[in-house]
Amino acid sequence: MMFPVAVIYSVLINYFTVALDNGLARTPPMGWMSWERFRCFTDCEAEPDNCISAKLLMQMADQMVDGGYLDAGYEYLAVDDCWMSPQRNSSDGRLMADPLRFPGGMKPVIDYIHSKGLKIGLYGDVGSKTCQGYPGNEFYIPLDAETYASWGVDMLKIDCCYASHSVEGIEVMGFFLNKTGRPFLYVCCSCANPQGTYTPGANTCNTVRSYMDVQDSWENVYQIISFYGNKTEEFIDSAGPGHWHDADMLVVGDYGLSLNQQKIQMGMWALFASPLFMSVDLRDIDNKSKKILLNKEVIAISQDPLGIQGRRMFKYPVRQGNVEGWLRPLSPAGTYAVGILNSNNFGWLQYVNKTLSDFGLTHQKGYDLTEVFTGKKYGPLKPLDELILKMEPTSLFLAVAVPLS
Repeated sequence: MMFPVAVIYSVLINYFTVALDNGLARTPPMGWMSWERFRCFTDCEAEPDNCISAKLLMQMADQMVDGGYLDAGYEYLAVDDCWMSPQRNSSDGRLMADPLRFPGGMKPVIDYIHSKGLKIGLYGDVGSKTCQGYPGNEFYIPLDAETYASWGVDMLKIDCCYASHSVEGIEVMGFFLNKTGRPFLYVCCSCANPQGTYTPGANTCNTVRSYMDVQDSWENVYQIISFYGNKTEEFIDSAGPGHWHDADMLVVGDYGLSLNQQKIQMGMWALFASPLFMSVDLRDIDNKSKKILLNKEVIAISQDPLGIQGRRMFKYPVRQGNVEGWLRPLSPAGTYAVGILNSNNFGWLQYVNKTLSDFGLTHQKGYDLTEVFTGKKYGPLKPLDELILKMEPTSLFLAVAVPLS
């Protein structure tokens, strides 16, 4: 039966609290997502190894386990748009996986992914159709929530293309997901916060996209970093256990970033307390990129249980770029992640001379610092002692500062 979103919402808002209550994402979720690397490629005759299909998802599940990604914390395997059949089931109106690309349906694929110890994420849209034109959830939200639960879905990424009531639709879907009794990681696109206030999604979603779609380019990645720096004070307080601001997928290991720029994205996303969802072909990823994604020290910053989002502490211009200082409080108390980002791409080493007091660190006995990508030790450094670096173009110094007792 078809139920318009506006009608369902008007009933729920009068009789129930429409809010997230699933106990999930106490630290930023981690996993793999298909979109940035594989997009909506559905021609399996032309590209049988790279089309959105059961084969692709099952192969990525194998790689997540065999490559050590699951052990590192990447537990969700998520397919974005284009997994569906172009039409719903004619007999009961339910969503179906595309019968050619998922010949046994979605349930056997989900069972396989679960058998590997992973969790599965699917994509939906509270509009009449998805962004790529596949069936949307708009008139079928209660039915679709029940379908997802019956398949054993663990995560739903929800979009708002072609939606007449985007925020209301997201809240209604969240209500019916909760009503199934199955815990769903609820991942919401930026339409959850249409006025840019960043707070409505905190009541409804485990993660909310904070800005533009990520693309496989340094210019795009730095735009997202700059957005976080410029807007930090507007949304930092609404981030924390159970709800995170999503800077979008990691493009580490793809085509557009240098090795230093891949370290920047990984490190900055950890400072942001953003979800870490890889979008890369794990079957042939470069070993150096794989090492970045599996860096235990960076992942520890990302997954710190305090759940406090990092903030930009300073920024000053240099030739063809900027030098920025970032700080994220960690546990135990008094420990911090300290980041210095050099976005200069002029082609020379950038001389940086800062003190820990420039980051607001004041412990008079000083700190020991360990850089997380190199393991190099710095210190002990008191708040006014100089930290002198020669930084390569578009590079990141990221260290954990531990107070001396």
